[in-house]
Amino acid sequence: MKVRVLGCSGAIAKDCRTTSFLVDADMLVDAGTGVGDLTLDEMRGIDHVLLTHSHLDHIAALPLMIDAIAAQRSSPVRIHALAGTIAAIKAHIFNNVIWPDFSRIPTVDAPFITFHEIEIGQTLEITGKRIEVLPAVHTVPAVGYAVSSGRGCWVFSGDTERNPAFWARINQMDVAALVIETAFSNREKELARRSLHLSPLALAEELDCIDKGKSFPIYITHTKPAETELIMSEIQKFDQTQPFGVNVVHDIRWLRAGQEFNL
Repeated sequence: MKVRVLGCSGAIAKDCRTTSFLVDADMLVDAGTGVGDLTLDEMRGIDHVLLTHSHLDHIAALPLMIDAIAAQRSSPVRIHALAGTIAAIKAHIFNNVIWPDFSRIPTVDAPFITFHEIEIGQTLEITGKRIEVLPAVHTVPAVGYAVSSGRGCWVFSGDTERNPAFWARINQMDVAALVIETAFSNREKELARRSLHLSPLALAEELDCIDKGKSFPIYITHTKPAETELIMSEIQKFDQTQPFGVNVVHDIRWLRAGQEFNL
């Protein structure tokens, strides 16, 4: 299984694209602006989209992608999300005001997209991949995902603040890599708390929830472009990246668009 990082920024700027991951060639996890770097052929190959939540930076490219490829496909794109996320997208995006309702176009019986409700704790089997829906703590209904096609799973926290249920489940898994958000610097820690995002101080407390015997690379995502360097420097104050030192607790790295995970 291959996971390709299309976008991992908390906002847009030159060379900064918002959250989206291409899993193998047929599945997206979130559909932020990074999707726009795919070719038409690559977009046509996407059969499933798994959304973590309804915020614009995670769905911005979805209506545009569907518009670009739907008429060239023989089957609808299947969108998997919480009931609350689906309701928000139907009400505010595919509503025939902001964008056409592709769940009823060209016909109700043969639409360009179909919606499929998921629940926290559910396990999906999609094209040879096992996807577990993980809890997230955010301002709207939200989830994370653990994706695997054999041993070892790629885990994405989604947008979340402190989340004990997430760590309880992670400690039971064979984790190959964890992608976790840290959207704000410590100087913005109160804004992070109110918007239910992590700051480096909160991240440090969260990583303490990992069982001491477990070790896997941790990739930081969703940093605000203007604060990325500050966020990573603050993280390095409580934990070190490569090269490893004698007091290293975690292997923490900054996630970049274009990176690939081969699991």
